[in-house]
Amino acid sequence: MTATPELGTPRTASPDLLRSAFRRHAAGVAVITARGASGPVGFTATSLTSVSAEPPLVSFGIGTGASSWPAIAETDHVGVHILGEHQSDLAATFARSGADRFGAPTAWREGPEGVPVLDGVLAWLVCRIVGRVPAGDHRIVLAEVVLGDPSGAGRPLLYHQGRFNGLRD
Repeated sequence: MTATPELGTPRTASPDLLRSAFRRHAAGVAVITARGASGPVGFTATSLTSVSAEPPLVSFGIGTGASSWPAIAETDHVGVHILGEHQSDLAATFARSGADRFGAPTAWREGPEGVPVLDGVLAWLVCRIVGRVPAGDHRIVLAEVVLGDPSGAGRPLLYHQGRFNGLRD
């Protein structure tokens, strides 16, 4: 019989338990952008997932209380940007409430379908939203890839233990 390591004391399900558990889960960092009624909007997401290759679908979560939610709720297209380890400041800007996310030093341009496209990312996609699924205080957004560019250079930015990190060899 194999010895089992001592388990910690289980905790009842709560938002704090979920946050604590997922701080241990390293996740890639993306920025989601859209054209809003009063200008571009965007937010940092660690929930980006590849859903299907045929058709090419991705998903991400967004809180319904987020400042970007009204634009995401109404728009047809979003930009999905995979960040490199050199972009922790950009990730922090798009994660910070009240920040001027598209002001200097953020470098961006209007891309296809009017979607804001960030410069210097590892990859970007323009996606057509095909669904918004209620999930507690969030929505899971399903989006079909329309076009993109995966040719950026560098290594991915990760989020772990409440901090942005690069990969270690």
